[in-house]
Amino acid sequence: MAAKDLYEKDLYKILGVSKGDNAAAIKKAYRKLAKDLHPDKTKGDKKLEDRFKEVSEAYEVLSDDKKRAEYQEMRDAFTTGRVPRGGQQQNGAQSGGFQGSGFEDIFGGGSQSDIFATLFGGGNRGPRKGQDLQTETTISFRDSIFGREINLRINDQTVTTRVPAGVKDGTKIKLKGRGASGQTGPGDLFIIIHVTKHPVFTRDGNNLLMTLPVTFTEAALGADISVPTLSGEDVTVRLAPGTQNGKVLRVKGRGVTKDFQTGDLLVTVEVHVPQRLDAKAKSALQSFAELTESDSPRQHLKERAGA
Repeated sequence: MAAKDLYEKDLYKILGVSKGDNAAAIKKAYRKLAKDLHPDKTKGDKKLEDRFKEVSEAYEVLSDDKKRAEYQEMRDAFTTGRVPRGGQQQNGAQSGGFQGSGFEDIFGGGSQSDIFATLFGGGNRGPRKGQDLQTETTISFRDSIFGREINLRINDQTVTTRVPAGVKDGTKIKLKGRGASGQTGPGDLFIIIHVTKHPVFTRDGNNLLMTLPVTFTEAALGADISVPTLSGEDVTVRLAPGTQNGKVLRVKGRGVTKDFQTGDLLVTVEVHVPQRLDAKAKSALQSFAELTESDSPRQHLKERAGA
């Protein structure tokens, strides 16, 4: 690809952002496009694969402040006819753009990779390694805790790697030497891991968290309750008589194992209040209320409110 063709590309338009957008907006736009255009979803659609590569190329430039500034300088030079950094404008160049061979004389011909090497690495440094690539994939919450092997389609090739146990949402994994080929060797491949939410468990560092619904009777009288864990085994937690709503129980060693350390499972008690009562249950509760009338939890509320 000639230099003229490269700088005619509007990388902002490719990502659907404006020239004034910040890094966060650019990243958000790229992630949405990369998710929609990922080869795992497009199933061999050549047109969409080319679009995915184009989006990745645009993001590589615009996500790097230095590359973005240099790209903008060169693009401005191309579109306005001004030669950047003290260069001499060629004969025939006009305000509407470069004519004849002027732009090619300044930046030279060659492939798109050659031009990126010149623009974003100082051109005359000799042979360079291949371009780094970046992709994204989504795994389940359970797989993020225990790890799993994944297969990705990158440039019509299948890349297999293992996601290590304990990764968090947004983790970036580097595969050395799995990027684009180059004269002195391939670049690297970076994989951003997204983790889906779990219906029962959440994570706080190396601890797993869950909410445990219990009945009023279990909380009042105490109980031994079976609780599921992410590994599939059940563990038993003991409620002491009079356990309050919101009480946190700790199950040692049932959290996330990462860097040779294992967290705990933190179980938050949630007292369940029945929405419907039959006559016998209602009568029993009324009797209970009469028997415990003197033990009001609001006994000192008014005094404390006026303090």
